[in-house]
Parts: sequence; structure tokens; C-alpha cells
Amino acid sequence: MNTTIATNTMDAAMDNALGHASYTQRRGQIEHYFDRTAVAAWERLTSDAPVGRVRATVRAGRERMRNTLLAWLPEDLSGTRILDAGCGTGAYAVEAARRGAEVVAIDLSPTLVDLARTRLPSDVAARIDLRSGDMLDPALGHFDHVVAMDSIIHYSPEDAVAALAKLAERTKSSIHFTFAPRTPLLALMISIGRLFPRGNRAPWLEPMAAEKIAALMADHAALKGWRTGRTQRVASGFYQSQALEWSRT
Repeated sequence: MNTTIATNTMDAAMDNALGHASYTQRRGQIEHYFDRTAVAAWERLTSDAPVGRVRATVRAGRERMRNTLLAWLPEDLSGTRILDAGCGTGAYAVEAARRGAEVVAIDLSPTLVDLARTRLPSDVAARIDLRSGDMLDPALGHFDHVVAMDSIIHYSPEDAVAALAKLAERTKSSIHFTFAPRTPLLALMISIGRLFPRGNRAPWLEPMAAEKIAALMADHAALKGWRTGRTQRVASGFYQSQALEWSRT
């Protein structure tokens, strides 16, 4: 089977599992943005290079969120396998590997993954498997923990929970993910963002209410053995995100 046929077959399987085609359609928009439109901006944002005031708040917020998610994992991760779903330039993967974890770090953008490879410290390179592709690919195998930091924020609540449920089927202990909280400030930011030229816009966020996520989780058969744990909101200027923990009962 050639690569194109294999990819299309997997896409069809994902759409069938999630119930409709919107996940794959949305994934294509996100891949295009992060792999082409915003590469230079993300390379700078995720480095130590000087940035403007707005991007500085985003950088600070992402660092706080990453540290929050790392704090929810044990200090010693030796013998564990972690999926960093939507790894970007690999900052979370590096810190998890330094605690002893074997990390599969995957992102839709081949360009960002290539950038992550150039930044990979030699002391953890052997414990991080960097890949470009879909985080739901069952070929990635099984994991003890999954983290999806700002990876589902562009999907509808239904698609996001369905995607996390697919990951839960192959996860032993916990899933840590972030979502865009439904707040007046975030709604205003989204409205402002839509004023920019279409070619410069990031894929729009899909704000979610925690109650909606809980209801979808309770109704999903694959999540019957899971419960909600810790939650933490990070608000840093133009970065607004909320972390949530799911763990097996």
C-alpha cells in the first residue's frame, strides 16, 4: 500500500471512529497553518529570542502551563512510556525524558518536528521518538501517560472528547490536556483575531465549558473507567488555557 492510500485509509478509519469528517477537515487546516503560515513565528516564540509584548505573554503562559502539566507527573518516570500529542518544538518531551520516560513526541507539522530535532539535547535524544503525523494513529502503540497541551483547542468539544477517548483506549494511567475556557475575555480575543487578514489568522479556537466536557465524558462508552482529577487555569495576557486531568479509576 503506498503512502497516500495508507493515509487516506487511516483518515477514513478515524472519521468513522469519531462519527463524522470534521476532525480530519480541521486537522488539515491546523497542519497547513503550523507547517506553513506560522513556522517563523513559532520558531521565534519557542526560543529565547526577543518578542513583542503580546507574544511575550503567550510565551510566559505556555511555560506556566507546561510546568503545571509536568508537575502532575511523578518526578521519577523511569520505565514509563509517554505520548506528547502535539509536541510542537519538543519542550515538554525533553523535560519528561529527563525524568527517565520514553517519549513519543508527535506533531502534525513536519517543519516543527524538524525544528524540534535540531534542538534536541544530546542527553535525552535516545529517549525521545520524534514523529510527524496524527496523534490518534494506533500504530503509535500504548502509553502510561498522554499529554495534549493546546492540541485540541481548535476542535469542537464533541471532536475533542472523542479524540481523547481514542487515546484513552491505549493509555494505562492518565491523560493531561488543555482546552480553551469559555470566558468573556477569550471571546473578545477571538473576535479581535478575526479582524486580521485571513492568511495571517491562526485556526480559530473552540472555547469549551468544563460542564460540557464532563457531560460528553460521562456519555462516552470508552471513558467509563476514567474520572476527572486536577484542573488549573493559566491566564497570561493573550494566552488563556485550562488544564484538566483524567485518570483511570
